Amino acid sequence: MSNAAIYFHPDGYETARADLKGRHVAGESFLVGFFRHSGLNGFACHADGPEQARLFADLAARHAPGREVALYPTGEPSRLAHVGCLFLPGPGIDQFAWRRRSRDQRGYSLCGITHTTSESPHVLGTLATAPVQPWDAVICTSWAARASVEAVLEPYAEYLRDRLGAAEIPMPHLPVIPLGVDTDAFRFGPADRMTERAALGIGDGDIAVLFMGRLSFHAKAHPIAMYLALEEAARRTGKRFHLIQAGWFGNDAIGAAFMQGARRYCPSVNAIFLDGRKPEVRTRIWAAADLFTSLVDNVQETFGISPVEAMAAGLPCVVTDWNGYRETVRDGVDGFRIPTTLPPPGAGPDFADRYAAGLDTYDFYIGRVSQVSAVDVAAAADAYTRLAADPGLRRRMGEAGRARATAMFDWKAIIPQYLDVWRQLSEIRRGAAERAPRRPDRDGNPLRPDPLRMFASYPTRHLTPSTRLVRAGGLARAGIAEALAALHADPLNSTARGGTVSPATDLMLAMDALDAPGRTVAEILGLVPEARRLLLLRSLVHLMKYGFLQDAAPAGGRAP
Repeated sequence: MSNAAIYFHPDGYETARADLKGRHVAGESFLVGFFRHSGLNGFACHADGPEQARLFADLAARHAPGREVALYPTGEPSRLAHVGCLFLPGPGIDQFAWRRRSRDQRGYSLCGITHTTSESPHVLGTLATAPVQPWDAVICTSWAARASVEAVLEPYAEYLRDRLGAAEIPMPHLPVIPLGVDTDAFRFGPADRMTERAALGIGDGDIAVLFMGRLSFHAKAHPIAMYLALEEAARRTGKRFHLIQAGWFGNDAIGAAFMQGARRYCPSVNAIFLDGRKPEVRTRIWAAADLFTSLVDNVQETFGISPVEAMAAGLPCVVTDWNGYRETVRDGVDGFRIPTTLPPPGAGPDFADRYAAGLDTYDFYIGRVSQVSAVDVAAAADAYTRLAADPGLRRRMGEAGRARATAMFDWKAIIPQYLDVWRQLSEIRRGAAERAPRRPDRDGNPLRPDPLRMFASYPTRHLTPSTRLVRAGGLARAGIAEALAALHADPLNSTARGGTVSPATDLMLAMDALDAPGRTVAEILGLVPEARRLLLLRSLVHLMKYGFLQDAAPAGGRAP
């Protein structure tokens, strides 16, 4: 199998939001690319409710008209065996592995994907302790992202071996597949360039530098290095520089800090701020630029989609030599990578401790780390200067970047890699040994136990297959349906709705069958199909609770 059911929740894929982040852009782009380039005859949606399923179906109809869409509700995970794999828009496959263990661990594979790995490293640790199987994977969007995952998992596995004496701590597969873009969406002509530049007051001989992304000095890219380097390049070349910062601020205070910083550190540069959450800005501003820059210095970044978008738009890139950026932009070919420096490993345990203790928020945690990550300002100034002074170099690097983006990072090239991973997982699932198989008398997730097992010592007795039940004395068949309906309509019994008790047809079937001397529980359950027996079993006690049924045997003492 090469298909996967997509776990669809708007938080993973929706870009029309005030708190827009890179993972939202990447998720939406992936989904559109998947619809367009998977070559599948139909799609599978794993959704929490009908509204999410409708949104998924609407997207599929827009980008792959005529294809079938099948819904696999999250309340029925066993049905995923018909697809063979579940794809999740994040790395947290652990909770889904526990749900699967309660049913059939070999039924289907799980496949997640990394985005930010800095916010919740403890969640990555669950991949070592959850019932992850050899046929599961977490796709890493860069080799740098994979290294950050392994930097958590390997020491944690070592701790578990030392603590528990385990010989092996199995891990999921960690294939590396970069994020993709629709490169055709970033092709602009001279007329587009003229229109966009004129709207911003950028002259023909001026140099327009574009930054696209969140405008956050603590969580994305601290701007001072960029400002200082651009000011130096403007001084050296004598050209008029415009810095377009197309993004969004977390709040007004951050916005004011950026604007004041631009005036202070690059007064010769015309600083232009645009709201990058607006689709018309996010999709067209590329046409106005001569070059793209992103001097990211934050550990929250793992891949960085904007340099790939810039290459697709034919722009040379000046980016930091940082995580996934070094896997997309080739230094001296598609642009320039600017050296970065961090203190040595082991120099920041107090950062982690303050964050874990709640003394620092996540924003302060990553902000503190970014304050000790240095960007080579002189090298950045040299790169800006060379590109500003040499239109031919800009053109050659832009053409090289566009060719690379088309060949390596277009969804046409990326989606087949996803399908291949899912196919490999399916092959592994057919033959690999199951890890930690569940015993029939144990719950799938021992930390989320069946409450009827966890609290089995509480009651006087339990219902058993041999328990004989009868209708309560004096209860006539006539009027039972109305009495049950009234009971369940009572607000005091609102928690009985939605899966606690059987449908009215099954309840009435059981009630009708219980003339004296009654029937055993096993006989009653045999009246309905197997898929509905567990619900009816619970419902029998529910009917006893409200005096509709009673145990035919005389009341006894506490069960041993």
